[in-house]
Amino acid sequence: MDRAELQAWLRLTLTPGVGSEAARRLLAAFGLPQAIFEQPLAALRQLLTPAQASALQQPPDGLPAQWQATLDWLDAAQDGVARRVVTLGDPAYPRSLLAIEDPPCLLYVMGQLPGAANAAAPDWPQRALALVGSRNPTPQGAQNARQFARALAAEGVTVVSGLALGIDGAAHEGALDGANDGLATIAVVGTGIDRVYPRQHRELAHRIAARGVIVSEYPLGTPPLPPNFPKRNRLIAAFSQGTLVVEAALQSGSLITARLTVEQGKEVFAIPGSIHSPQSRGCHALIRQGAKLVETAQDVLEELRWPAAVIAIENEATNGAATAPIAQIADEDGLLQALGADPVSLDALLARTGFDTATLQARLLTLELDGRVGRLPGGLFQRLAQT
Repeated sequence: MDRAELQAWLRLTLTPGVGSEAARRLLAAFGLPQAIFEQPLAALRQLLTPAQASALQQPPDGLPAQWQATLDWLDAAQDGVARRVVTLGDPAYPRSLLAIEDPPCLLYVMGQLPGAANAAAPDWPQRALALVGSRNPTPQGAQNARQFARALAAEGVTVVSGLALGIDGAAHEGALDGANDGLATIAVVGTGIDRVYPRQHRELAHRIAARGVIVSEYPLGTPPLPPNFPKRNRLIAAFSQGTLVVEAALQSGSLITARLTVEQGKEVFAIPGSIHSPQSRGCHALIRQGAKLVETAQDVLEELRWPAAVIAIENEATNGAATAPIAQIADEDGLLQALGADPVSLDALLARTGFDTATLQARLLTLELDGRVGRLPGGLFQRLAQT
């Protein structure tokens, strides 16, 4: 589209009091945004409230600054990383989003957008899975997210998540590690696309743009406002053919994504965890409500009838993708944190903590004698609940 048309789309979405639902009514009645702004007040009032119709009669105060910021952002595109504003009427608009109740009028897209260099409609992935969970996962939960994402990406599945701390970040990391060709991962963010939140994921966002796509429905410069994150979850669900919840508390944004997935007629999967871990309770609740219990990535592929080679989710200590050591584990409480809530092998603990074998075994023995750690068959250790 030309820049005049893009500016009209931007004006429509920035007009105060005119949300996406009202905007879609106007587009259905009058066509492109330029035609909307040519309508007399009486015609607008047939579809809108008087306040909304009056607001459309003049450009919003923030339009000039937002328009310039949008131009600057588009012009700053780097080689190999596309930047594009995709409108509701654009052939590049993802078809899966058109099927939801509240599709955004504008999408800001950055990364490996197929077809971005020409007018052809891009081939958004047909095999995509949302992988979401707690911002404060257990070590085992973060490991599960990374391993599942890596295995799924190796089979050509695009992993969709929200770039948040915890499970989201681990999912994106695993997808980038495992993907061969195609779109590795889609990050749907709750801020303007020119902002990275949290800041710790700045480097991860650059890697996603190089091998995947970052998507936002919010204008440039939008800060991390709390209401925006639950709202963007409908897009995470929409981009995907199903949602896998790795860990989630009972009051969790991940459960919102799961509910939206069900409302969109898609499958929800959940990984069971320890009965002693608060982060497992959301997954257990989903399973009781009918979510599919999964133990391997193969379970997901089979349920969705996606052909795949045999997948083995291996222990991280044997596949060279060890979890980063927990910083400064100087006491027993730090070691208990590294143990998490699920049984874990000595090799995995060595990878998580950075201890040498003798030191780790000595500390585990101390915790075992104190009744805080149990030794299980197969050389596994598990944190014990305190009564």
